[in-house]
Amino acid sequence: MDLEFFKKQAQQKQKEHRKFLDGLKKKPPKNLDYLTLETHEETFQEIDCLSCANCCKTTGPLYTEKDIERISKHLRMKPADFEAKFLRVDEDQDKVLQDLPCFFLNEDNTCSIYDVRPKACREYPHTDRKKIYQINNLTIQNTLICPATYVFVEKLRKVLEK
Repeated sequence: MDLEFFKKQAQQKQKEHRKFLDGLKKKPPKNLDYLTLETHEETFQEIDCLSCANCCKTTGPLYTEKDIERISKHLRMKPADFEAKFLRVDEDQDKVLQDLPCFFLNEDNTCSIYDVRPKACREYPHTDRKKIYQINNLTIQNTLICPATYVFVEKLRKVLEK
């Protein structure tokens, strides 16, 4: 997976992508949620996250209290010990990882806590979300990190231009 290639492409097309996504916000097609889901599924048949894992290497998820409880229980730790060992509070007062890449990322790009991973990880990169136009800024940001998000936006543009 050529991350630099995708990042350059995403940077070059940022204005185009923003204009496209803003257009969806102003006038969403009636079947947008269906097309979004279809495009998401098609994209992830082509792109294997395990060949990349850039999200786990470069960005950390927010940890909710439910995430902390679920993961610490799985690891047989007290929630406070889990927080002390792995998390910090960021400038937005969110609980995030102390260090990157993610501590739970294995060498083969799998996740050692996959079944109990944070909600933010389960939902990333949010390309299967209903009313995708509600997260335009996040989608644009994710095209710079996640090749699948870039491909998704490009595919959705083609589908909607027909």
